[in-house]
Amino acid sequence: MKKIILLCLALLLFGCEEKTTPSKTELLQKAQLIHLKSVTLDTHDDINVQNFTDSINYTMDTETQVNLPKMERGGLDVAWFIVYTGQGELTAEDYEKAAANAQSKFDAIHRLVNQYAPKNIGLARSSTDVDTLRMMGKKVAMIGVENAYPIGENLNEVKRYYDLGARYMSLAHNGHNQFSDSNTGEFDQTAKHDGISELGKKVIDSMNYYGMMVDISHPSKEAIRQTIAHSKAPIIASHSGVRALSDHPRNLDDEQLEWVKENGGVVQAVALALFVNKEKHEKYQSAVDSIYQFTAEKLNVEYFNRRQLYGLSEEKRIAYQETWDAIQKEAVTGLEKAKAKFPAVNVADFVDHIDYIKNKIGVNHVGISSDFDGGGGIEGWQDASETFNVTLELVKRGYTEKEIGKIWSGNLLRVLDEVEATAEKIQLK
Repeated sequence: MKKIILLCLALLLFGCEEKTTPSKTELLQKAQLIHLKSVTLDTHDDINVQNFTDSINYTMDTETQVNLPKMERGGLDVAWFIVYTGQGELTAEDYEKAAANAQSKFDAIHRLVNQYAPKNIGLARSSTDVDTLRMMGKKVAMIGVENAYPIGENLNEVKRYYDLGARYMSLAHNGHNQFSDSNTGEFDQTAKHDGISELGKKVIDSMNYYGMMVDISHPSKEAIRQTIAHSKAPIIASHSGVRALSDHPRNLDDEQLEWVKENGGVVQAVALALFVNKEKHEKYQSAVDSIYQFTAEKLNVEYFNRRQLYGLSEEKRIAYQETWDAIQKEAVTGLEKAKAKFPAVNVADFVDHIDYIKNKIGVNHVGISSDFDGGGGIEGWQDASETFNVTLELVKRGYTEKEIGKIWSGNLLRVLDEVEATAEKIQLK
């Protein structure tokens, strides 16, 4: 309802005429109107089950980058909450631990939509559900699985995950597993399957059968090639950048982009600074790390940089939070000076990736993701409350309302529909 009211106000402000060279105010009003009319969808938002309890949950403006108040302020309609599991050993015992971790995140998402905020947000399992929930005035949750590792060798888990609401899943994450080689093999020149395993092919078959999108954001280049060749349905890269703009194994090169186009899939450009502009980010991060390190020594505490922090267990990261807060508070002045000299990666840098993908393989094959609460966030889009800034940058660059609608959600939901249609055909055979 709030979005409809704002839409009416924007219509009154913007009026009916556009000048050849609109002013900043007119661009702002045009962007507001388009943002309000678009279905804004972010395909990758990590979660911590500690934020899905009776006392702390997403009905509150938690310190997380995504929650309901921030989604409301930024006009973000659809958040794909991620069932992420880090890579472990390929043993029955470790599969069992991973399965428990994955289940805890499924349960957390279901608690949010069924117990904590059923009037404010609902779980969508299809594009039709997205439309229905929005008409009801609700925000929308969807579920993606980052790393198929938790299913072990039990292919029946694919259907169970689907029944729990999962609508995309990646075969691997950072590290080779039972299904696929990972992009991390490029760092140490290793491979386990020279692509995907026979078991990996069976997982893809199951995903095609039930109507779950296959995500190629973390596997190796050869695994991606084989995955696309094997899948009977379009695939997605749920959170990937362009390698030509930032040279990282997690990003897609021009050849891979062409594979996605030929497959009919979509690349969800990711707002993770390292993947957006590696060189700019490393200069910025080096300066910031120096300030944090100096501050930590001053406070006589230990400092973990971002990479080290995400290498810790979830429990250790939570325990470190108080120390991290103290370092940040003390380092404010030094950070301001460092950022003035070495600016952070920003929304304009991010939209460069959207431009590149659109120009290389077409506007029908590009979307948007943040990787919030999993390392994502750039200057201007640090959390869901700043989502409008992405639309504003697209408008500044001359994207039309129709193109922006496709980029924000149309392309991704079109792929979801096609994956479901493929599943129906397979099931009829």
